[in-house]
Parts: sequence; structure tokens; C-alpha cells
Amino acid sequence: MKMLEKITSRDNPKIKLARRVREGMETHLIFIEGVRLAEEALRSDVTVTQAFFTDEFSQKLRNRELLDKTIDRAVDGFEVPDRVFSSIADTDSSQGIILLAERPKHSRALVERRLSTPGSLPLVLFLHEVNNPSNLGAILRTGEAAGVAGVIVSKGSADVFSAKSIRASMGSAFRLPTVQNAEIDDILAWADSIGLRSTAADIRAATAYTGIDWRIPRLLVFGSEAHGLSVDDTSRIEELTCIPMQDYVESLNLAVSCGIILFEAVRQHSST
Repeated sequence: MKMLEKITSRDNPKIKLARRVREGMETHLIFIEGVRLAEEALRSDVTVTQAFFTDEFSQKLRNRELLDKTIDRAVDGFEVPDRVFSSIADTDSSQGIILLAERPKHSRALVERRLSTPGSLPLVLFLHEVNNPSNLGAILRTGEAAGVAGVIVSKGSADVFSAKSIRASMGSAFRLPTVQNAEIDDILAWADSIGLRSTAADIRAATAYTGIDWRIPRLLVFGSEAHGLSVDDTSRIEELTCIPMQDYVESLNLAVSCGIILFEAVRQHSST
């Protein structure tokens, strides 16, 4: 087993790097905090480059298995006092473990392969200008639970691999193929070229989500939390659908809306 290097200064270059990654300033690396997410990262194929532990974490017997697995997987491991660790933590209760890892790189080709994989829902999510990282992470978690082939995220959206999004995804960000910085016109053309029917959730739609045939392979499009999709955007999408609600309710949370529609798709697909 590798030995842990001790760091005692907040000005150490490794500590400064961790802070830059946390703030999204080192875009080739991602920030993973807490026991559960560290375990999920180690179960996935992400490449862990550095691991930081508090003195207390590394000395507790119950953490030994996770500590050993992390050190064996990481390029470098560091033990730091609480006052230094708190300078890089993104939460008030980080549990004494932070990992830095290489940003996963996924492609549309991988999403296409998964569309034909047995057990996958023949559906790809496209998130257009979704700027709340917690919503984005929750949608990834919901999408993985439903078995979607992948998620495509437009330019102007939150970062899938920000610390907040990763936490909200509960590890799904490590596993679910996700393509970022896409243009809506390009994605709609791509969907058409591989036989995906573009379908958007829109409050103005006349057809309820239960009236859509989700057994047909689809690109399911959601707009931003604040503004939804523009009239111009919806005019280029083949089919619109809505979730019927009481008149006095303005809208549902985006991740909740996504879950409602996706699990209707799961229900229909599983009944075939």
C-alpha cells in the first residue's frame, strides 16, 4: 500500500490545486467529496489522481477498507489536518475524504451504442440551458434509474461535473454517458439522422405525457427551469407534451417533471 504524504500548509500547491478544481478553474479534473461519492467513484471507471484525508479519517478503523482502496487507486494520497482540509471542502460535513479525478469524456457514439443495448430505454435526454447544478445532477440520477441511453447538455447549461451536480447525481454522473456543450440545431439533426423522434416537455402542449407512445425511440427535450423552451425552439421539435396540473400551480421542479415522464416511458416500454 502507498504511504500518505502529510500536508500541513493551506498554501501547499496540492491544496491550491484542490481549491481550483472545486471552483471549476481546472476543467480537466473533477471534485468528489464525501464517503458515498468516493465509494461510487471507486466503483466506476473514473481515473482518480489525488486523494485527501483528514487525520481523523485516516486513523479510524472503520475507514480502513475505503482508505486502502482509495490509496491503491489514486496517483497521490495526502493526510491533512482539519484546518487545511476545511479550506478545500465544499460542504460543512464532508466526512474527511476528497478525491480529484480526471473528467469523464463521453461521445455521441457511446450514446448511440447504448440505444441498442438490451435493457436500455430507447430514449436520450437533451437538456437545453438548464443552469441549476442540483437539478442537473438530480436529472442524471433519475435518468440512470430509468435506464436512458444517455444525456446531452447544451451550451449555457450548468457543468455536469461541478461539485454540486456530482453530489445531486449521487454517483450517476460517473456512469451515465453525458455529452456537454451541444447546440440545439445540431442535436435535433443528429437525433433525426439516427431515428430518434424529438419530443419536448412544454407547458403549452395539448397532449399529455400519458398520450405519447414512448415505445418509439425518442430525444426528450427539456428547457431551462426559468424560461422553458422558446417558441422558436419548440417549432423545430416534432412532438410536444405536457404534465397536466391544477390551474393554480405554475410549474413543477424540472427534475420532478423529468422523473414523471421518464417512468411513464419505462412503464410503456416494459409492457411491450
